[in-house]
Amino acid sequence: MVRSKSASLSCALAAAVHLLLLAPTPASAFNYADALAKSIIFFEGQRSGKLPPGNRMSWRGDSGLHDGAQHNVDLTGGYYDAGDNVKFGLPMAFTTTMLAWSVADFGKFMGGELPHARAAVRWGADYLLKAATSTPDTLYVQVGDPNQDHRCWERPEDMDTPRSVYAVTKDNPGSDVAAETAAALAASAVAFRRADPAYSSRLVHAAMRAFELADRHRGSYSEGPLSSAVCPFYCSYSGYDDELLWAAAWLHRASNNASYMSYVRANGAQLGAGDDDFSFSWDDKRAGTKVLLARAFLRQRRRGHSNNDLPDLQLYKAHSDSYVCSLVPGTASFQASQYTPGGLIYKEGGSNMQYVTTATFLLVAYARYLRSAGAVCGGGREVAAAELVALARRQVDYVLGKNPAGTSYMVGFGARYPRRLHHRGASMPAVRAHPGRIGCDEGFRYLHSGEPDANVLVGAVVGGPDARDGFVDDRDGYGQTEPATYINAPLVGALAYFAGTAKY
Repeated sequence: MVRSKSASLSCALAAAVHLLLLAPTPASAFNYADALAKSIIFFEGQRSGKLPPGNRMSWRGDSGLHDGAQHNVDLTGGYYDAGDNVKFGLPMAFTTTMLAWSVADFGKFMGGELPHARAAVRWGADYLLKAATSTPDTLYVQVGDPNQDHRCWERPEDMDTPRSVYAVTKDNPGSDVAAETAAALAASAVAFRRADPAYSSRLVHAAMRAFELADRHRGSYSEGPLSSAVCPFYCSYSGYDDELLWAAAWLHRASNNASYMSYVRANGAQLGAGDDDFSFSWDDKRAGTKVLLARAFLRQRRRGHSNNDLPDLQLYKAHSDSYVCSLVPGTASFQASQYTPGGLIYKEGGSNMQYVTTATFLLVAYARYLRSAGAVCGGGREVAAAELVALARRQVDYVLGKNPAGTSYMVGFGARYPRRLHHRGASMPAVRAHPGRIGCDEGFRYLHSGEPDANVLVGAVVGGPDARDGFVDDRDGYGQTEPATYINAPLVGALAYFAGTAKY
């Protein structure tokens, strides 16, 4: 049978990707320490609230200073998720979790950037503490009406769209966002365990309360009264089972309370422990949970427990192998279609870089867990930890400029990078340069302008190229040019590792 031209092309492409990913990784010319510093500075550009002295994104100003006032609660602070002016609780909590995991696992590689990384974690954790503890049996999960916000193009400093407040309670549950908040607070407690034990203890207790609300009063926040405010922006498409297991795993690591591991063992099967994993994101925590619990399995095995003693935890090691090793050529589950021709992990059609950075983080984190335990990754063939690290470095290098487009996808890094971000604050003149208010409709001339950004959002990683490595630096193309906190947060950990060690 004669194969079609498209089929032949697909086979050739798959072979090329396979060879590209198997090629030895040469010494990189990239300054990972500089990239790390810039990836952290980015979060200072996303801050809401009263900015501290020395905020390094100097073109930013105070914003959202009355958030929560209509409910007599202080909800100032926190992060804007991406290029708009809404504080969405689910992605903000995931961002904080991943920043905290980066500090917990890779802080020793951060050098002088560790205080800045901790400050980024704390900015998110402080806000989540207020959101979780200000009112009994209530978690505030969003500030800002996204439908109104998206009808305007305004700077955060002088926005006048409604700062509506949204909450979940025991009567209007949101197990997904409440459990992710619990995970964020628990992970932050791990990040501050040595640096600030009192703060760490406070975070743990708040995490326990948030988890209790999530577990005892189950339901998805996007299926109740908040649906029109959170969808389609951050619907919980994966449901809440994954967040419950994720939060319990983090609470066990933060508190060392055996009851949380008992919860994992008793509830893992019904909460998705055996599900296949496709990606790791603000919505779907399964792959990350399994790597985190594989760490617990490997640590217990190092202490002398046999696999037969830990059958329930061994499942998480097996699933971590399946997900992580599937990214490596030569394993049984490897699919070249997971990559662009230039070698970038490709999972989704829009804002793909969020899946690249989470996968890269898991590659490095899991490699370190395996190496510490003297273990390997299985998946049709044994994969050494060093192979996972090499693959992660290829992803980082692609982001920083080693790609077919010859551009860095991190703003301010290298000579060529995106200059037309789908980002209100970056695209419009700073308040210092233009003190007069720029109204809702007037601002759209900046959105649709082809001019470079008025302000450089240093360190921002954008949504990135398409499935064929194509990229258009167009502010209207939000799928490619919008940055997000949950793109950067996992990258912080990977960059820290490569900045702190010359080789594996």
